[in-house]
Amino acid sequence: MANGGTVEHGYPHLETVRAAITALYRRLSPDTVRTFATSVVPSDVAFSDEDDLHLGAQRVAHELVRHYRLPNARMIISFREMHHAAHVELAAGPEYFIELNDRFRTHRRDIGAALAHEVMHVYLHRLDLSFPGTRDNEILTDTAAAYLGAGWLLLDAYREDATSSQKLGYLTPEEYGYVLAKRALVFDEDPSPWFTSPQAYPAYTRGLSLARRDERQPPLTAAGWTGRRRYAKDRRYAQDHGGSGLQTGPYSFDPGSPLRVAFPCPTCRQRIRVAVRGPVRVRCGVCGTVLDCDT
Repeated sequence: MANGGTVEHGYPHLETVRAAITALYRRLSPDTVRTFATSVVPSDVAFSDEDDLHLGAQRVAHELVRHYRLPNARMIISFREMHHAAHVELAAGPEYFIELNDRFRTHRRDIGAALAHEVMHVYLHRLDLSFPGTRDNEILTDTAAAYLGAGWLLLDAYREDATSSQKLGYLTPEEYGYVLAKRALVFDEDPSPWFTSPQAYPAYTRGLSLARRDERQPPLTAAGWTGRRRYAKDRRYAQDHGGSGLQTGPYSFDPGSPLRVAFPCPTCRQRIRVAVRGPVRVRCGVCGTVLDCDT
């Protein structure tokens, strides 16, 4: 939790974020991911200063348990002084104990964001899905919360001005924006009307720009003229040198007959390998997305 310190920007964790999206599709299946097509809505997690602190926190936690479809899981919320924003005790259940930083007693609007992350820890624990190392596992948790419909709360908790700053989670604001945009492109859901933070929308639009770029990389037919020209040059080089391409883009060529090109699925980032044979439609084996390509 950055609180008054420097907020990191950009995409330093992008490869781990993309690996987390792939892992979600692999572990959950595309059909299960699609059951999260509707995000948590602001009215379900609203928290005013007039609400009782503990009852309100329990209510928000219950809504997140319901959203994540965690059967027979009860969240017990308490507050204490601590360095981190929150902590959850992962055990066999059905009760899980979540501790929130004391600062949330007076920053209640961000309780939903902290709980979105901690309840996602429980969800991933029950799925037995994790990444090695604390840092990567926390990035997985932030990414999963955002992609499965509760992470807009985490981006909305980001605020920064000349004298103060706040950010929850391990992702940068732009990385939250990227994951939310990847979700928005799949489910046709725009989270931007829910943002109350003045800095959330610009971070989202920057992430959206990168997410759209994923969908315009060769050999996808949606690639622009410059990308298609670069791809054609690399393909010629690979054909002339036994499969060794220049690899100036996100794709690579595998030697053999026929020559194959490997590139990331724009939806789930799984690597796809297909023969180089011109226009072709390809279905991703992980997320099921059908792609128009010109290999």
